[in-house]
Amino acid sequence: MTDGSLNLPYIPETITVHLGSPTSGAENVTVDFPYYVKNAASSEIYPTWPEAALRANILAIISFALNRVYTEYYPSRGYNFNITNDTTIDQSFVRGRDTYENIGAIVDEIFDSYIRREGAVEPLYALYCNGTTSTCAGLSQWGSVTLADEGMGALEILSYYYGDIELVTDAPVEGITESVPSFILRLGSAGNEVEAIQIKLNRISKNYPAIPKINPTDGIFGTQTDAAVREFQSIFNLTVDGLVGRATWYAIARVFAAVKRLNDLESEGLTEDEITNIYSTLKVGDTGNYVREVQYLLSFAAEFNDFIPYIEIDGIFGEKTEAAVEAFQTYYGLPATGEVDSATWTGLYLTYRSYLSSLGDDYFDSSTVPYPGYPQRLGEESDAVAALQEYLSLISTVYSEITSPEVTGTFDEATERSVEEFQSYFGLPVTGIASAYTWNAITDAYRSIFDGNLASGTQYPGADE
Repeated sequence: MTDGSLNLPYIPETITVHLGSPTSGAENVTVDFPYYVKNAASSEIYPTWPEAALRANILAIISFALNRVYTEYYPSRGYNFNITNDTTIDQSFVRGRDTYENIGAIVDEIFDSYIRREGAVEPLYALYCNGTTSTCAGLSQWGSVTLADEGMGALEILSYYYGDIELVTDAPVEGITESVPSFILRLGSAGNEVEAIQIKLNRISKNYPAIPKINPTDGIFGTQTDAAVREFQSIFNLTVDGLVGRATWYAIARVFAAVKRLNDLESEGLTEDEITNIYSTLKVGDTGNYVREVQYLLSFAAEFNDFIPYIEIDGIFGEKTEAAVEAFQTYYGLPATGEVDSATWTGLYLTYRSYLSSLGDDYFDSSTVPYPGYPQRLGEESDAVAALQEYLSLISTVYSEITSPEVTGTFDEATERSVEEFQSYFGLPVTGIASAYTWNAITDAYRSIFDGNLASGTQYPGADE
């Protein structure tokens, strides 16, 4: 949640409570999370109840509040608070009230624990009611007392009402930050924020099949993602521009939570597969294709910006690469860490594409087009893919090991196979993806055919992943 991606839940240091219904002009108060739980529990239950009943109810209160925080239920709807004290939709909170000593002691012990469905990630939307004047599908507060008197423990009571659940303990404690990225996501952006919207849009598309599927969900904002974002914006009456700013980001989050029923006792459940982040931060000591991609983008920027030192494209993140990354970050106003995080990835791609748009055709070799600014892979549809297919088609007439794809502008399985065959023949890591290094090797081989200086296998050596 804290970096714009789908992460594991945490315990907030503080929580902001709206003292009224969501649309009322009531005041907001921000309090320490443990105090909030003590206050809500002291307002909802009685300190004379059996300890097992107290613990069960407190865990329900914690989990309900964490569900609101984790899914950004209110921020995604435009509100500047995390929860209300309107007991028709949330849970009780009385500003300034004293809390019961024994309830406070239990909260201090378990405030960093919560319940969730087995196999799910999000804290359970632990609906409850008093069980006398109101009833519901969740926990009965007075009923929990009866079960405790019969000898049930806290988890047994919770399982009685909620079914298959598990207890999470020692959850990390962090400050709440908005999930919405500090920069607009668009064609060419990359990182975990992009992966998060890809995952959400794919799930939303099950309910709204007009939204095209994104495959793979790779953290790269390509033409598939652009098409999916635009269709989502059209369906939900947003400006159709393919840009994921605050309004579109939170609309996606809100609809995703709705179709998954994350704010419902019968939630579909958020799985760990749906929160996997593939774009880890790159740093000194890392190697491979992602490093090679960064080095290519940095080297291109260095041609036009003397502040950024030129580096060799070798796929090894050493001190020189670190210095170049730090220089790029400093120049473009990013935190100068020397590590490549999501914001730096996006900055590199967008800077590259900005240079491309300003240079004009005369700058580049007229027989080929430059790397389009983000990896071309299965599912992409663009003029760049059509150009790539043309290059591979001609290359295949000289190198029989490489099959010719049909020139369609769609990166299909035949194109992927042709890229893999090219990579294998010329000693590149076989990924089937035309990232910067592979793109340039293909265009070099294509041009060499006209120059009468044919490339040979292993001319472009690459390290295995």
